[in-house]
Amino acid sequence: MRFNNIVTSTLLFILLATQANAESDFSKISLKTTLVNNNIYMLEGVNGFAGGNIAVSAGEDGILIVDDQFSEMSNKIKAALSEITPGKINFILNTHWHGDHTGGNSVFSNEATIIAHDNVRKRLMADQKNIFGESPAQAKEAWPVITFTESITIHFNNETIKVMHFPNGHTDGDSVVYFVESNVIHMGDHYFAGMFPFVDLNSNGNVLKFSNNIARILEMIPKDIKIIPGHGSLSTRNDLLKYHKMLKDSIAFVQNKVDDGMSLKEIQAKGLPAPLKIWEAGFIKQNSWIEFIYKSIKG
Repeated sequence: MRFNNIVTSTLLFILLATQANAESDFSKISLKTTLVNNNIYMLEGVNGFAGGNIAVSAGEDGILIVDDQFSEMSNKIKAALSEITPGKINFILNTHWHGDHTGGNSVFSNEATIIAHDNVRKRLMADQKNIFGESPAQAKEAWPVITFTESITIHFNNETIKVMHFPNGHTDGDSVVYFVESNVIHMGDHYFAGMFPFVDLNSNGNVLKFSNNIARILEMIPKDIKIIPGHGSLSTRNDLLKYHKMLKDSIAFVQNKVDDGMSLKEIQAKGLPAPLKIWEAGFIKQNSWIEFIYKSIKG
């Protein structure tokens, strides 16, 4: 895999993710199943990087999942689902195109209908390139067969499932999935719980729009909602509020330095204030986070 020239901390992110994508590592990973509410479950990788969190709707109509991790996790996903309920997967909803959320598409498409935003299909059909290197176009079996521009509603397992596009935050094809009756939302990679997010600038992501999207979602969701992040632990609306404050404070900090005429390297050398630096809990460290913001501001 070839990498672009990027800051050292982002290289660390890539190397860790690549290591997690090795076959020997997948053999060690297990999936933790959490009942979130009613018939909605969360599947989360344990002992390694399995990919993004999966939401599961299991009931009399069958099984619907949100995202499907790396392809190497497919058998473990099937096993985890069989412990919830027997039967095949009817629908897969992709929150965006990245391989740690769509890798199982080609495996499950023989039994499930894949639904996603228009840009997810477009990106899976073509070669892509970002800080992780080059991703070749995916096989036809991995392409969503139902796509939408703004939103789509699915009625399944006595649940109203609203899939809503929030543009140009993490990528240009992101959606969140709201299980209305169960009061659960899967945020995709608009939400990295307790950590700085990865913003894919090469896929038309933008930190400023990312923050605006979170503000819109906070206005939409009730106070007692349960939130499944793209990565990280099951969360509450208060957790998302703290995350949004971090986004706003980070943007304000970098914007002030840009207004003072500082370069990217000068801002990185100064570093973030302590209340923001604690969000380095994940793969993205402060230098990478500052770079995402700086480039978003500069357009």
